[in-house]
Amino acid sequence: MDSFEINKIVAAILLVALLIIGISKVSSIIFFVEKPKTPGYSVEVEQVSSNISSASEVKEEKVDIAALMSLGDVASGEKIFKKCAACHSIVKGGKNRIGPALYNVVGRDVAAVGDYKYSKALDAYEKSWSFEELNGYLIKPAKWIKGTKMAFAGLRKEKDRASVIKYLNQNSDNPLPLP
Repeated sequence: MDSFEINKIVAAILLVALLIIGISKVSSIIFFVEKPKTPGYSVEVEQVSSNISSASEVKEEKVDIAALMSLGDVASGEKIFKKCAACHSIVKGGKNRIGPALYNVVGRDVAAVGDYKYSKALDAYEKSWSFEELNGYLIKPAKWIKGTKMAFAGLRKEKDRASVIKYLNQNSDNPLPLP
């Protein structure tokens, strides 16, 4: 290949590069778009006042537990409890799993299963599992008792919580009377 051939190849490459740059400059002039001063979109949201601002206020908020419990039923509670059954046993004499056995849990003191190692938060929590406590805990355990090991997201629907609480109450030697 002689030098004339090489010059033609180099010239072609340079011409293509100049065309690309030139077309880019010309198109940016033709299709000029003014950039906004602040990038992004402004979304207008109405300010909604919240009645619940912390977990301590959640605990103080009174729930009509009798009305809540009337929403649930044991049969659907058994179905919903299958989410819990991966970590908890519900049968009489059942073994502890990742979580403690829940037979006789309604009315029992918190952290009362002797052969289960509870988190420090549950050991220090000196209450019993009443209908109200179970309802609050099942909404979001980590928010109800800060520091608990239970990594369950919670049950948002009132009917689901009421059904699970009824199912837990039913699985007991002496089920408590419903409020």
